Amino acid sequence: MWEAAGMQLVVTEEQRELRDALRRFFADRSPSAEVRRLMETAEGHDPGVWAQMAGQLGLQGLAIGEEHGGAGFGVRELAVVFEEMGRAVVCAPFLATITAAAALEAGEGGHDLLAGIADGSTIATLAVAEEDGRWDLGAVGATFEDGVLRGTKDFVLDGHVADLVLVAAKGADGVGLYAVEDVAGLVRTVLPTLDQTRKLARIEFDGVPARRVGGEGAILRALDVAAVALAAEQLGGAQKTLDMTVEYAKVRHQFGRPIGSFQAIKHRCADMFVLVESARSAVLNAAAAADESPEELPAAAALAKAYCSDAFFHTAGEAIQLHGGIGFTWEHDAHLYFKRAQGSRQLFGAPERHRERLAVLAGLTDAAEAP
Repeated sequence: MWEAAGMQLVVTEEQRELRDALRRFFADRSPSAEVRRLMETAEGHDPGVWAQMAGQLGLQGLAIGEEHGGAGFGVRELAVVFEEMGRAVVCAPFLATITAAAALEAGEGGHDLLAGIADGSTIATLAVAEEDGRWDLGAVGATFEDGVLRGTKDFVLDGHVADLVLVAAKGADGVGLYAVEDVAGLVRTVLPTLDQTRKLARIEFDGVPARRVGGEGAILRALDVAAVALAAEQLGGAQKTLDMTVEYAKVRHQFGRPIGSFQAIKHRCADMFVLVESARSAVLNAAAAADESPEELPAAAALAKAYCSDAFFHTAGEAIQLHGGIGFTWEHDAHLYFKRAQGSRQLFGAPERHRERLAVLAGLTDAAEAP
């Protein structure tokens, strides 16, 4: 779908066709009125649309190997999906499930669980962070001993509806990845969130049976893929806030002129455009690294997540400001994007944490000195 041209990536016709098909699908299945309805429900998504995403579009299995029931594409294709989801603020457990699938594919066990993810029958999630909200493996406190898990995980994406929970826990061989396939014994609590379009949960494990499916490498690979996917989603949200702001500037008149004709508005829209296009470059680079240069993925993912987090947060804030009084009302969709931008900044690590990681990977800071 994508072709390398020197140090650049060229968008192909196939990618544009995929983007167009997804945009039509989400415009029909995820208009803002539906987003507002779903964010008030306990589940936080529409099971019928989830089934359509798998059955009609094959999205859940897009990047899963063909031998496991998927389509065998890569993170570059997933980035197209996430960008379009970000534009529509889609309410679905897709990011959680894709992150779990990446962990399973990178692990040495649990490949039998991928078929259920690919066909849409399994909602999966990865549980790493605990009460302190840290996503690095050095902060893992949950334990695995004698075949059972003990501990608590916080900020688990769609953990309240997941059929499969993959848990980072300390075992005899250090931190590993453990699959909880019978979720009936879990104590799950939905957490209050600023971004109501994305559900987070606390999950308590008190002697819950599990099996080991991978080591630290599988978890780190999954977190890097998740960072790239979330960066692509943030790119889509940033592009949408830019588009809605430019359109408003064309039709809103003051002093007998469109406000977009005023120099101050032009400059702010131009700054938003630069942020969006720079974010796009970061996502393209990170997605390509995930598929072609795994050794470059940690740095590329950290850069993309840090930059896109800031870009989306800024453009969403500018959208509210430049829409004037209407932008500050809950009835306007700008608030959906602003709250998604704020929530996404913290998910999988705040921008400053990713910049610290990037500095370590670049040799600018010693790992022991990083906070």
